[in-house]
Formats: sequence, structure tokens, C-alpha cells
Amino acid sequence: MINKYLLKTCIFTGLALIAFAANSVLCRLALGNGAIDAASFTGIRLLSGAIVLCFILVIKRNNQGEPSKGSWTASFMLFLYAIAFSYAYLSVDTGTGALILFGSVQISMIFLSFISGTRLHTTEWAGVIIAFSGLIYLILPSITTPSINGFMLMTISGISWGIYTLRGRNSKNPLMDTAYNFLRTTPFVVLLAAFTLENVNYSTEGIVLALLSGGITSGIGYTIWYIALRGLTSTQAAVIQLSVPIIAAIGGVLFVSEVITPRLIISTAIVLGGILLVVLGKYYYTLNNLKNKT
Repeated sequence: MINKYLLKTCIFTGLALIAFAANSVLCRLALGNGAIDAASFTGIRLLSGAIVLCFILVIKRNNQGEPSKGSWTASFMLFLYAIAFSYAYLSVDTGTGALILFGSVQISMIFLSFISGTRLHTTEWAGVIIAFSGLIYLILPSITTPSINGFMLMTISGISWGIYTLRGRNSKNPLMDTAYNFLRTTPFVVLLAAFTLENVNYSTEGIVLALLSGGITSGIGYTIWYIALRGLTSTQAAVIQLSVPIIAAIGGVLFVSEVITPRLIISTAIVLGGILLVVLGKYYYTLNNLKNKT
């Protein structure tokens, strides 16, 4: 019988990854088509996320669990990730952006975990390399040389998201932590608005896309991600996120009538194989350690 805790982790991880993929699509639709400027998109995204999550907190006020209020560090990392991501997509195409973003997320999370004392064993390293190779294979045809500014911004975005993720691994109340993290970005959003007021450009479509991105795929999606992180190691959390471009591509097949290509099938198999190797490798490594101790 499947362990209930493991099943919960799998379900919430899957939902979070779908939210990440949907969020990438919404950002690309809004910014790629010029429906809204990067600063306005980021501000609406973060503020709408805060409003939705605070509304949920009010509804659940009698069943909120252990009080927890996130942190200013996590809030700043959330803001830095969002603003760098928005501006990076103005000069980096989707394939190149995905490679830089998720490569930065993976490297930063593994590096920071290494500093804190976590060591990867052989199967985990192999899984990381295989999964990342699958991502490269998927987006290889669309990779172009990015501008220096685009590369730096997407790298900053990835590192910031990696830190934000690691901050959430010990969250005792994911909903409250995420709500306060979003709420604390308000001063940063106000400063951003003050500096970019002259360049404001928006449309109804852009505002709607920003609201969906903030309230649904970011606010609720990041809460779900914090819940999922309880059952994941930092390495697993880093590698699993490499599946987001795959999910986005599959979403294109299902909802935008894009064609299933051999490259998509092969890359999906490679990425999932690498992730499976990381997850199972960690399981058997832990199991063997327990046997040796007994």
C-alpha cells in the first residue's frame, strides 16, 4: 500500500510543477506580446498573489495551524526572482531562458545544500546530469546566444528562486508563510512603481494575465510548492523542477494543438529517468545506511 505521506508529496509536487509551467506560459503571453510592461506585470502579479492568499487566510482563520509569518529574506528573494524573470524575458527567448533559469536553480540549490553539509552520492549526481541533459536536448533547436543583460537577469532570477525554495523546506505553515512573503513584497513593488512610472504600458489582456499569474499560478502554486517541499530533499526539489519545460511543452500539445515530436518524447523520457534516478537513488542509499547501522 502506498504511504499516504508519499502520495501527498507526489500529488502536491505535481500540482506545483503544473502551476510553474502555466506561470511561464502566462508570463510569456503577457510580456512576449507586449500586452504589459515588465514592471507593471511584476507588481500586479505580486500584489494579486498577496490579496488572494490573505483572502484565503481570512476564510481559514479558525483553521490556520501553527502561526508562521515567512521572512523578509524569502520575500526579497521572491521579489528579486519575479522582477528579474520579467525583465529577462524581454531579451531572452523561451528555450534559452528555460535553460539558464533552471540551470541556475539547480546549481544554486545543490551548491547551497553542499555548503550546509549535504553530500550527493553517485546515483544522485548521475540523475542530475541525465535530467539536465534531457532539458538541453528538448530546447536545443531553440537555443540562441542571449544578451549579457538577459543572461545575468535570468541567472539572478534562478538563484533567487533557488534560495526562496530552500527557505521554504522547513515551513510549518506553507499558506501563512507564502501569504506573508507575498505581502512583504509590497514595499519593493511600491519602489519599483516609483522608478518605472514613466514607462507604464498595459492593456486589459496584460492585466488579466498578470492577475492569473499572481493569484493562481504564483500565490496558490507557491503555497502548494512549500507543502510539497516537506517531503523532498533539496536535491530532489532542484532536479524535479527541470520537468517544468517538459510539462509546458506537453501543455502546448494538449491545449494549443501543437504537434507531439520525437524530440519531446525522447527528452521527456530522459528527464523523467534522471529524476527517477535521483529519487530512487536517495531511497536506496538511505535504506542501505539503515541496514548497515543495524
